[in-house]
Amino acid sequence: MTRIFSRPQYDAVIIGARCAGAATALLLARAGARVLMVDREDGSQDTLSTHALTRPAVSLINDWGLLGRITRAGTPVVRQTRFQYGDDVVDVPVQPGGGIAGLYAPRRWLLDRVLRDAAWEAGVELHTGVTLVGVQKQLNGRVCGVSLRLKSGEVEPVSAGIVIGADGRQSSLAGMVGARSIMNSDTRAACIYSYVDGLPNEGYRWFFGDRVSAGLIPTADGAHCFFAACDPRAMRRWFNFDAFGGMVQMLSQWDPELAAELAARGPIERLRRFAGAPGHLRDCAGPGWALVGDAGYFKDPATAHGITDAFLDAQRLADALSETPGEAAAYQTARDRLAPHMFTLTQQIASYDWDLAQLKQLHMAFNACLKQEQSELGHCAFSQTLAA
Repeated sequence: MTRIFSRPQYDAVIIGARCAGAATALLLARAGARVLMVDREDGSQDTLSTHALTRPAVSLINDWGLLGRITRAGTPVVRQTRFQYGDDVVDVPVQPGGGIAGLYAPRRWLLDRVLRDAAWEAGVELHTGVTLVGVQKQLNGRVCGVSLRLKSGEVEPVSAGIVIGADGRQSSLAGMVGARSIMNSDTRAACIYSYVDGLPNEGYRWFFGDRVSAGLIPTADGAHCFFAACDPRAMRRWFNFDAFGGMVQMLSQWDPELAAELAARGPIERLRRFAGAPGHLRDCAGPGWALVGDAGYFKDPATAHGITDAFLDAQRLADALSETPGEAAAYQTARDRLAPHMFTLTQQIASYDWDLAQLKQLHMAFNACLKQEQSELGHCAFSQTLAA
């Protein structure tokens, strides 16, 4: 058998090369670790996403020196967030601070590529078309490596100081290492996503009504991500026959003129449906292993916090491993200071079991968590200006 990996042993092997895995690989490699990152796919595909980066995510990608790559590729700055609760409109200006102009919402094919490229530049070894098929353990149960299936069908063993799962909410590694479930929720919102062109950039726009919500998010190349969401039981009624028409009809209850404009323009890409998925909060660290991103912590997209979770996981894990190589227990402690509360808030928002006054309170509580995340990163000034 001809080995495709450059060495039989690495400091870290990362399963999954999208934003959580690539960010983790980048930080570990910059700290001097020998890192192997593998993925089943080649990384050129887009993926379902609201794209919106919150304050902590923008701060981190700026700290990593990558924000300029995102902006130069045509991702516009977001200087305002609008929350519309029925007829009540709340505008929140996003002021610049700390050298950061505002918020951003890059397309995932761009964001993931930028992170992968930076990881490769830092020395990460990347192989695609590779699938995790097993883990290796020492006699004491500590994970010490993986078995990887190559494109050829052959299985190659690789030893590692730590194995990191960034392989999504249905993580294979989580199952192989027996990651304990801390919290679970079957609450979910059903969403449909599209993209529209030609709208002015008026920032993030979120709309909330009676058991429905919608949003417009400015992203790359002058396009907006347009989504509509509802209780899964109402998905057929809204979107079964004319999905884009149902999205426009939903939006018209808040802004008839904007809805009419979208109806006239139509979508510029195929529509994508997401019927929702159960949420989970799992143990994200154990002897010789760790989980980042959705592998360890998946909550409904209702709070648009998934990419932020991935970035925070990457930074916290890198920080923990820099203190104690191969030991990630401090990473879980850091994550779980806020994760259970944010998980509960998000699932309550996704339930649609609220009136608009209650929803405002849920959003305020979630925003308080965002401020705390930002403060823990040491970017208090940016947090305060953004929250003005």
